[in-house]
Amino acid sequence: MTTIETAPGRHWRALRILGWGAAGTILLAPLVAMQVSDEVAWTATDFAVMGAMLVVAGLACEAAVRLLKTDGARFAACGAVGVAFLLIWVELAVGIFH
Repeated sequence: MTTIETAPGRHWRALRILGWGAAGTILLAPLVAMQVSDEVAWTATDFAVMGAMLVVAGLACEAAVRLLKTDGARFAACGAVGVAFLLIWVELAVGIFH
């Protein structure tokens, strides 16, 4: 069985738009929650750190899509970036690893 190498195609463009839109939504969710509840209290630093994390994760996935040749490798790399993002997010939120 041979592996077919493909350039990032139309479906990757749609996933890029979906991914960056999801990043924006994730960043806006606490802002909206702060308007309706006193239980969410993010500071400017919290928004800056989350924004930086989202940008780094997004750029890492963008690089993976551009540098890797197969769709499977691209999905695996973006999945690994997503897992790393979630682990860092959980650690910053509740300190589960120390």
